[in-house]
Amino acid sequence: MPHNPEAEKSLLGAIFVNNRAYETVSEFLKPEHFSYPQHGRIYEACAKLIDRGQIADPITLKRYFEADENLANIGGPAYLAELAGSAVTVINAGEYGHLVYDLFLKRELIALGEDVVNSAYGGEVDESATTQIENAEQGLYDLATAGEYEGGFQAFKDSVIAAIDIATVAHNREGGLAGVGTGFRDLDSLLGGLHSSDLLILAGRPGMGKTALATNIAYNAAYTYQHSEGREGAVVGFFSLEMSAEQLASRILSEQSDISSDRMRKGELANEEFNRLSAASTTLHQIPIFIDDTPALTVSALRTRARRLKRQHNLGLIVVDYLQLISGAGTNRNDGRVQEVSEITRGLKTLAKELEVPVLALSQLSRAVEQREPPRPQLSDLRESGSIEQDADVVAFIYREEYYLERKKPGHRSDEDSGKYEERIQRWEEAKEKVANLADVIVAKQRHGPIGDVPMRFTGAFTRFSDLDLHHISED
Repeated sequence: MPHNPEAEKSLLGAIFVNNRAYETVSEFLKPEHFSYPQHGRIYEACAKLIDRGQIADPITLKRYFEADENLANIGGPAYLAELAGSAVTVINAGEYGHLVYDLFLKRELIALGEDVVNSAYGGEVDESATTQIENAEQGLYDLATAGEYEGGFQAFKDSVIAAIDIATVAHNREGGLAGVGTGFRDLDSLLGGLHSSDLLILAGRPGMGKTALATNIAYNAAYTYQHSEGREGAVVGFFSLEMSAEQLASRILSEQSDISSDRMRKGELANEEFNRLSAASTTLHQIPIFIDDTPALTVSALRTRARRLKRQHNLGLIVVDYLQLISGAGTNRNDGRVQEVSEITRGLKTLAKELEVPVLALSQLSRAVEQREPPRPQLSDLRESGSIEQDADVVAFIYREEYYLERKKPGHRSDEDSGKYEERIQRWEEAKEKVANLADVIVAKQRHGPIGDVPMRFTGAFTRFSDLDLHHISED
């Protein structure tokens, strides 16, 4: 197996001679990274002493290893003095540490390869080849990121330069957007687009139009990307855990062709409408939207597939429909659904930061919202976990008053004359007319900007949201 005992001895000797050498490697190098367990134990003992503010050298370590049989096999306390004689300078200690860690990765890579081979030969009945591939990808990713040493502190100057670069991008773009545009004027004005590394939660009760709005945003981002030669918009990865890919595509076709998806499904289209549908489908062929409709996807598998799409197609926006349908890790199931949802939201936020793309996740709301009057949602209505609110950079709700009014049609009372009943029906119809085709997107949390309501128009027949012309409405 790949190893370099001389490099390990030189590094330990450098730490003995000058404990500052430990600071150059402590962030990424762990005791288990040494090929010789004895070297790992010596390194661990040094770490304990240095962390307590004491000196780590052959003299202070002697009492730790006088009775250590494993160390006795290679010379006992005298071996510590031999290590001190193998010392390199503090300047070179970091390079030796990287070499030790690199050889550890190679040994782990060999072990991972053996596991992949054995798993493929094993032929477990409940484990498909695709699952094995995803497990192998996850193992490779975990190995690549477990000891990353590129992180840590950075100079404030570098952070300021990065912030100025983001502001420059916003300044030079139409509309002042630094993030992925949603395609909706007022929503982009409030949010400034969907920003890289952000987790955005779009929540609502069933029937509010969550999937419709998410689909509209996904299409607008992909269409803009396609027709601006990649300068704006984004390649979209859509994880549809509730609807099939065909159903999702039907919604987009309905929206773009102005043909009811219900009539499409029932086969009630006239020849002219079918021709219009075919023409709309042709224009959609090149739109960079990739749909994964695997049900009960785990957050680990979702991350693996998103990383693959990022490598292959320069993924720029992830949409998840919806959060409560994602499965957490099996090891956490005994901790309850709240813990599982917390794990999922943390995983999605980590994914957004890792790939540097916005993640738009849909979420259900609890029934508590319908016990209020009016039933406008608020942050406390998020189902199953406060971590959704905590981990999200943006939380937005969809509220359509029309939906609730349609279900409050007055009934005829036995002791009521027809005149009063008709009067109540008329008031109900007038109230319903005032809010027909209207929706509010309520931005209840925004980590980097203001909160507020965004009025929009919703056309249910075509599952389409659009900008609302408030000036035109006031004139009417």
